[in-house]
Amino acid sequence: MPSIRFVLPDGTERIVQARAGTSVMRAAVDHDMPGIVGECGGCVSCATCHVWVDPQWADRLPVPDEDELDMLDFVEAELRVGSRLGCQVALDDALDGILIEIPPLAR
Repeated sequence: MPSIRFVLPDGTERIVQARAGTSVMRAAVDHDMPGIVGECGGCVSCATCHVWVDPQWADRLPVPDEDELDMLDFVEAELRVGSRLGCQVALDDALDGILIEIPPLAR
């Protein structure tokens, strides 16, 4: 089971495990990570699972498709290199230990 290191908006870290094939969004919701809602359930239609993937890991992911890029235009927090929708990042053993930062909500 791959592990995910989540850095929460307050700077604290939580490490969780999820089955391969699970999305980062589903793992976050299943483990009550603050700041990840996953309102649409992973249908790429709400952008409430915006995360920042650490640059060391971002190159290991498939490039975002057009639907994901369109939804990233609607995120509340700052866009960065590594900005992704967590629902579109599927975990596998090669991503064991991936570092995911949950952005603070814009105020």
